Amino acid sequence: MLLLSKEDIKKVFSMKDAIKADKDAFRIFTEGKSVVPLRTQVPAPKHDGTFLFMPAYVSELDCASLKVVNIFPKNTDKGLSSAPAQVLLVDGTNGFVTAILDGTYVTQLRTGAASGAAFDILARKDARKGALIGTGGQAAAQLEAMIVARDLEEVRVYSSNLERAKAFAAKMQEELKDYGVKIIAAESSDEAIEDADLIVTVTSSSKPVFDGSKVKKGATVSCVGAYQHHMQEMDPVILTRASKIYFDSEEAVLSEAGDILIPLEDGTITKDDFTGDLGEVILGTVVGRENDDEIIVFKTVGIGIQDLITAKYIYEKAVEQGIGTKWSE
Repeated sequence: MLLLSKEDIKKVFSMKDAIKADKDAFRIFTEGKSVVPLRTQVPAPKHDGTFLFMPAYVSELDCASLKVVNIFPKNTDKGLSSAPAQVLLVDGTNGFVTAILDGTYVTQLRTGAASGAAFDILARKDARKGALIGTGGQAAAQLEAMIVARDLEEVRVYSSNLERAKAFAAKMQEELKDYGVKIIAAESSDEAIEDADLIVTVTSSSKPVFDGSKVKKGATVSCVGAYQHHMQEMDPVILTRASKIYFDSEEAVLSEAGDILIPLEDGTITKDDFTGDLGEVILGTVVGRENDDEIIVFKTVGIGIQDLITAKYIYEKAVEQGIGTKWSE
């Protein structure tokens, strides 16, 4: 069995690789070639946390996986990841665990890559400005993914804590300097989304974190947080303005995401407003962007097949390059 740390993974796997992995995952999922049960949630209200268990299996790849990911938003205040996790990669021919990967980093990669895949497929080709709302554990990968997907000139970052936003922007400016993108802190979400072509929200907020009426025509919005029914970071106004609404998995989104469930329940939208899953666009069975004025919304909650495919691709590259720590034969 191979143990793969964050540093090991960084040596063999890029955000560009992660976006390709997610596209393959969404395609396989939509083709019906995977078994992906809805994730099991176990609340830990004493600490405002949630334990999540996400299995997946792809028969034709002879591969299974299980991700244990625990969402504890208060960790951010302690300087810890808000989503500590491990991914177990399992040989589908004999049931042995072949690798244990740093699931926190795998989650960051594949979650960022979901937005990256959506932007690559759905965003305007001439997108130049980005906005990122949220600076927690998933934010850095979301930022890199939008930069990889489009040749951006500037990304504005907003957090409810301005000092945190400034520190995050400065850190990311250094870490992502090779992309040549200007990363700056915004003092308000209005300032962040002004004239933004790509918008990512990645928070655990229970109330909207941006004004949907101020999103420009042609923007593509990826909402990544709101993984529980009571959470709603997306302004429902954007759903009424959107020409198209896509998901990573409609079933998964409708099982837990307040961003969509709350507007459905209060009649702001109906299921007739849904366009389809991103995998359907990849397969060509559902239309993508049709003009540069369309506002497009992508809602992702994450599905286990993303972890499986990402972990499998990382494992294969690590074996090929001799990276990682062997725990046992």
